[in-house]
Amino acid sequence: MKEFPNFIVVDTEGKESLREIAVIDAQGQLIYEAFAKENPENDGKPLKVKPLKQILQEFFLLANHQLVIFHSARHDLNVLRQSCYKTGIPYFTLSTDCTFELSQQYLQGLSNYSLEYLSQKLGLKVNNQYFDPEQAHTARYDALFTYQLYCKIRQQKSMNQSPISINPFSSSRVDNPFQDHLDLKSIYQAEFERLKWIINDIKQDKNHQSKGAVVIGEPGSGKTHLMMRLAKELLQVNRLLFIRHPNNPKAVLYHIYSRILESFVYKISEIGYTQLEFLLAHSFVKLISHTSLISLNQKDQDIMNAVRSNPLNLYEHLRTETSQKKKSYWEHIEKRTNEWWMSEYGIAGYAPKIIKGIIKFCRYSDRRYKELVTRWLAAEELTEGELELIGLDNWSEELSKEAFSLEAIAVFSKLSLLDEPLIIIFDQLELLGLEQNETLLLNFGEAVKEIFTHVPNSLIILNLFPDRWQQFQGKLDNSIIDRVSQNQVLLNRPTDEKLKEILIIKAQAVGLELEKLFTASEITRILNHGSIRSILNSAAEHYLHKIRGIPLSPPLTSSQTHLSSIEKENVSLNKRLTQLEKEFQSFKHLFQTLSQALLEFPSSCSESTPSLPTSIGPNLVQEFLIKNRLILEQDYDKLQIITDTDDVGKFKVITEAFQLAGNFTIDYLRFGKKKLPEHLVIQHQNHRQAIAFLNLDGTFFTNRIKNFNELVILHKDIQFSIWRDRRKDKIIGKVGQEEIEKLKNAANGRFCMMEKEDRLDFELLYKLVTDIYNRDLEIDLEKALSIVKIELQNSWLMEILLDPS
Repeated sequence: MKEFPNFIVVDTEGKESLREIAVIDAQGQLIYEAFAKENPENDGKPLKVKPLKQILQEFFLLANHQLVIFHSARHDLNVLRQSCYKTGIPYFTLSTDCTFELSQQYLQGLSNYSLEYLSQKLGLKVNNQYFDPEQAHTARYDALFTYQLYCKIRQQKSMNQSPISINPFSSSRVDNPFQDHLDLKSIYQAEFERLKWIINDIKQDKNHQSKGAVVIGEPGSGKTHLMMRLAKELLQVNRLLFIRHPNNPKAVLYHIYSRILESFVYKISEIGYTQLEFLLAHSFVKLISHTSLISLNQKDQDIMNAVRSNPLNLYEHLRTETSQKKKSYWEHIEKRTNEWWMSEYGIAGYAPKIIKGIIKFCRYSDRRYKELVTRWLAAEELTEGELELIGLDNWSEELSKEAFSLEAIAVFSKLSLLDEPLIIIFDQLELLGLEQNETLLLNFGEAVKEIFTHVPNSLIILNLFPDRWQQFQGKLDNSIIDRVSQNQVLLNRPTDEKLKEILIIKAQAVGLELEKLFTASEITRILNHGSIRSILNSAAEHYLHKIRGIPLSPPLTSSQTHLSSIEKENVSLNKRLTQLEKEFQSFKHLFQTLSQALLEFPSSCSESTPSLPTSIGPNLVQEFLIKNRLILEQDYDKLQIITDTDDVGKFKVITEAFQLAGNFTIDYLRFGKKKLPEHLVIQHQNHRQAIAFLNLDGTFFTNRIKNFNELVILHKDIQFSIWRDRRKDKIIGKVGQEEIEKLKNAANGRFCMMEKEDRLDFELLYKLVTDIYNRDLEIDLEKALSIVKIELQNSWLMEILLDPS
């Protein structure tokens, strides 16, 4: 790491030539920012637009006698060098350092060293906000985070510490396929190749019929990890769509579509484009390349020439055009796509409008515009001003979101016929097997059946535990089971040798040797677990014991331990009975001692604050809450589709979990045929609360809050609350504002904005409950909730779920 009295942090944007540049000084302040006048993307920017030559001259003057910090010095210097060549000015050699290379030295063992990954991993903040990929790739934004990263590395060095010690085994779980984890390809490679073969089979089938696959594995066996491998290898070819479990039986298809849409607007960080932009570019190029239905004109030929080597060049090509010409090309793309769709499928239904929305999304580069189109594609109502910005009309208020969702999914799949098969993954489905969710399971089965019927060219994967798959087979119609289980992929426990290889590569990633880190007996003990996740968790615990002296957990009982041979499993019955008898005598003696101690214990202590239950290790719950709150906070500003049906479904899952320990019932209100906000009524012994979620806009919002307010007047014995996410648009309509004030002024009414901390508490508690149901977190639910009541005691959820009396 170079030492210099003065330094500046610089980020450049552009490929062959500088598009924009930002400079941060040693105090973290922006001291220079400029946009190249020659680049068409900078048309319309009111400030700081200058000729490229002037920008370069000003920058080199500023950088003189300074240490210049880049995140990827090789890339940035190449942009500067080519820009100098283009403008004919001399290139000045700079004193530089690179946070990408410094991170590899001081943050060993990470699977990725991109600015996004490092910023999120280290919890870096700018303006009190975590790194948001949607705002990345602007010079000022990236430079500010590079400054934070550089300061973090300097701090580490100034403390005279060795490189930051990261537990190589701490990452034992993949939450979704878009994450980045170390991957030992030899594990489940045959199963992986089989899934790829099915995808190819769909592609080669002249009818492109969708196929099903059930990936069956015990908790922690690596099902989602296998999906991550699919994403890593195929994401630049196929579109991969990830869907967590539904939670509302009334809106299963809309839930599936919303999650599919979220996956489509996910930006592939290595490329900088979303999956939807991939789909449109590849589909449109194929359309004009192979169609015989239309006569190609000059615009088609221009596009063909631009995308000859890569369909994504479509966007680069259009960015270099003037505003008017760019508009003309996009109108042409919309016209050609509509001609193709009408010739193939006709003009009926929602499809033509959906296609228009897809093209609008891909046409805009501004995040605000993309967000508006995404909300429109999610069938949300927009204001007149918002609609005018993006040139679209609102959907009908009578629109059936379930029917709309099925047709929208079908549109994506039919576009993919011009591209590659879709990969649709359903994960975390164990929640559907709970007794109270039987209707949800049956509706989910029907939704999947509809998708198989109407959605071609897709591999539909269900990740399930063996016992849940057996349960689904007994509950769902045979026609559904037959389609889903066309292919069954079983993930058996890998051999100890293979599992040891995982530990070896994890250790090697931080420059350690497994045999030097652990003894042979410790490695045996680590491998003496049933799943990949439990083995990694054990290795992480042993690592902390070695490095920090943290005591190990008590050894697992034989019923919890993986036994590597049949001889170990066939312990004699007499020996087991003898052991049980000894344990019973010990328990009896302990019980008698505790009973006597309780009798002698002062009665005044019964009023003291209850201690945390230690039988499940409160630290495990606390660590879960801390770790996942950070992840949720990092994702908070990302583009998300927030729906009332999803929120009330999450709330229902949480309340049903608390019913295990709480004395209350769950109900809902009816008001004839009038539409109410999505809600639940929580009935405690002497207190009733109606908790509603209303994130809709326009007339959808106004009509529902009006009806809700009528119930507020009719039911004085119920406390009514409406929750609306702070990230949603402010209600500006006069009638809507008046109805909000009516609710606020009612003695039994509240209108609550769900602030960031409220949302984090909500999502965190939902994740805790569902992770326990999905066996991703091995904790007793009731005891975990007893800890949560203390950890989240000031949360709005505890105010509702705990009896105030």
